[in-house]
Amino acid sequence: MKNIIVCMKQVLDPEIPLSLFQIDSQLKLAIPPKAMPPVLSPFDENALEAALRIKDTQEARVIVISLGKKSIKTVVSSALAAGADQLVLLQDESFGEFNAYLTANAIAAAIKKLGQYDLILCGLQAADTNNGQVGTGIASILGVPCIAAARKIELEGNKIRVERASTDGYEVIETPAPSVVTTTYEVGALREPGVEAFMSAAKKPVTTLNAADLKIETADTSCFIMTQMDKPAHESKCEILGGADPAEKAVNLVAKLQEIKVI
Repeated sequence: MKNIIVCMKQVLDPEIPLSLFQIDSQLKLAIPPKAMPPVLSPFDENALEAALRIKDTQEARVIVISLGKKSIKTVVSSALAAGADQLVLLQDESFGEFNAYLTANAIAAAIKKLGQYDLILCGLQAADTNNGQVGTGIASILGVPCIAAARKIELEGNKIRVERASTDGYEVIETPAPSVVTTTYEVGALREPGVEAFMSAAKKPVTTLNAADLKIETADTSCFIMTQMDKPAHESKCEILGGADPAEKAVNLVAKLQEIKVI
């Protein structure tokens, strides 16, 4: 049986309009609107779908790992309803402000604790930070190959075959298992589970691990310091251009655009 690990992050809904966020300049934080439930990062949902498609064709076990200060059970458990076999929650007070390295290190420690694995799947990037560093970080820490931006993944024996889009078509890459692969939206949307799937998800195993269980350091090793965060000022200026008729208005418009060096 193949063991596939999928890393999934709980994030704020990326569809929330930016205008609803408030900026706290003192705390250097963007404060989201209240009563907006989080979701699973869409790229991570693509990674789970890739894992489930492999499971459709062969005997495989899909384990989802999610890290955060606090996870909403109904959100992360939706991965079990979609078809994952086990959920591992990495939860600790220190995980709230983790950077990419600390996140990758914690997930890598959890993967080592789980034991044998054949494939690790991650989304290309998280929908909240857009960093795209955790997948490659996990591969580096575990010392395994990594292929980024895959649109199709196949697991055959001890080989992983990946299709990745290029500027003039696509390329096919083979790598030995185990490896890390990050996925794009081209993999396809996550399947919609039915009511029975959500009921059966409650019977699937959920394991919770904290920093002490993982035996990891949680000290911040950020390479940058946030010095200032402010809401950008948007100024609008409207000027009405007159003219006796449409032709003259057009001439005046062109003259104005040339004056301000737009054309």
